[in-house]
This record gives sequence, C-alpha cells and structure tokens, in this order.
Amino acid sequence: MAYVPGVALLAALVVGCSAGADGNANGADSKAGSPTVTPAPPGKYLTLPAPCRAVPRSTLKDLLPGAAELPGDQQDKVFRGSAAVTYDTDRKVGCSWKSDAPSATRSLSIDFERVVSYDPAVSDDDRADTVYAKKEKAAGLSSSATPGPPEEKDKKGEESEGSEESGKTKDPAGADATGSADPSPSGSSSESGQDTDGAPGSSSSPEEALPSRILDNLGDAAFLQDLPKRAGSTAQHHSVSVVFRTSNVVVTVRYAEQPALITQVPDGRELQEKAQALARKLAEALSE
Repeated sequence: MAYVPGVALLAALVVGCSAGADGNANGADSKAGSPTVTPAPPGKYLTLPAPCRAVPRSTLKDLLPGAAELPGDQQDKVFRGSAAVTYDTDRKVGCSWKSDAPSATRSLSIDFERVVSYDPAVSDDDRADTVYAKKEKAAGLSSSATPGPPEEKDKKGEESEGSEESGKTKDPAGADATGSADPSPSGSSSESGQDTDGAPGSSSSPEEALPSRILDNLGDAAFLQDLPKRAGSTAQHHSVSVVFRTSNVVVTVRYAEQPALITQVPDGRELQEKAQALARKLAEALSE
C-alpha cells in the first residue's frame, strides 16, 4: 500500500504525455490541411547574350556614320565596342560604341538586365515588371495613365475633324500649326505623340522629334525617352533611350548625336526611328 500513490502518479504522467502527444498531432494535422503555396514560375531567360556581339556590323555601320571609312584597325576597334564593367554577367551586361565623323559624333550603348525574384510568391516576370515600371516612372511616363489622355486627345481630334472637312484648325496660329502646314494624317498623329510609335510625321525642322512616350508592339512593355540638351536656343546634343521588357529581361538602348558645329541641329526623329529599329531587332533576337 505504501507504493500505490507512486504507481498512481506514474500512470497520471503517462496519461498526460499521451494527451500532449495527441494534442500536437492534432495541431500538425490542422496545419497540414491548410493550402500549400506553389512557388511562382521562373523567368524565361536564364542567361544573357554577349552584348558587344548583339548588334550586327551592318547595323553598326548605319548607326555610326563615318566608321566604315576609317582605316582597318580603327574601324575594327569602333565596331568591336567596349563592354560595360559588371560583376555578374549572368545578371547584367552592356556594350557601347562611338564614332567621330566630320559632321557629328554618334554614340550607342545597350544594356541587358536579367531580373531574378528571390521571393517564391513573386515570379521573375513580375519582379522584372517592377524594375521596368521604376524606369518608366523615372522617365516621367506611366503606362497605367497613358490610355486616358490619348483617348481624350483623339476624341478632341475627331470633334475638330467633324467641324472642318479639311482637318485644319480655324486659326492658323493655333496649336495645330503643323496640321495646317501638312494636311496629311501624320499631322494629327504627331500631335498626340503617344499613338504614333515613331512614325514619320509633318516635321518642319530636325529638332521637332516626337515626345517621350509609351511604345506599342515592343516586348511586353516599352517606352521611349527623348532628351535634347539645349544651349541657348539651339539643340547641340540629342539623346534617345528606348527601354523595353521581355519576360524577366529589361533592355535599354541609348542613341545620341553631338554635332561638330554649334549651329547644327541633330535630327531627333531619325535618332528615334533608328533606336526603335535596333530595339526591335534585339527583342526579336531574344525571342529566338
């Protein structure tokens, strides 16, 4: 009888431990029943192209006037380009070229950035879209806000066209001066800017390039930033950047001209067209 309390205590402890184990098991079962998070899919691109070989020599000859007339060694050096200094070539690479001609200096650079998301709930593509959106915002553009203004402008344009058969403004000194100078459809498209996508319009002087804008049919998202730098009333330097995203890669093309004489004005429209053409070639090469 002296040992009965001890036996009873031991039995109580065993029962308590069993109850605790059952409680943990029940808790584990309840957690196991919760929905599992499926990791977001990886991006399409696992590597990046060699940037200094990404632009064909024939394209470089067109973009860098005067380079083809240089002696052999100098010509090869120009077309070879200079690789950007990066510490992770799987994530970011770039290359630049420069050609000095008697009339002007042309420079070109391209950058590839492969975006990787380290959050299993966020895909590489979504993370790349965030990176692209920051660049778009820094350029003073917003793809989410662009559908509104062009539609309003187009609506106003339709009202104006409805009131006048020729499509010209009633006041020759009004905002649609270019339309009065050229009654072709391109006059109205250059006014809205964002819907032209670099199409030639009625420009009376070289510096009248289309403004910075969102671009269509280039990768998953794209924009163009036009940056003329002026000294007094004359544009001495003109730079154009085209940025686009395709899957988890963000590409930047920069193309610029510096005239030899202060009185010369770069053709901004030509710079935009050539920068866009190169961006489309790079997008096509990435998709192959």
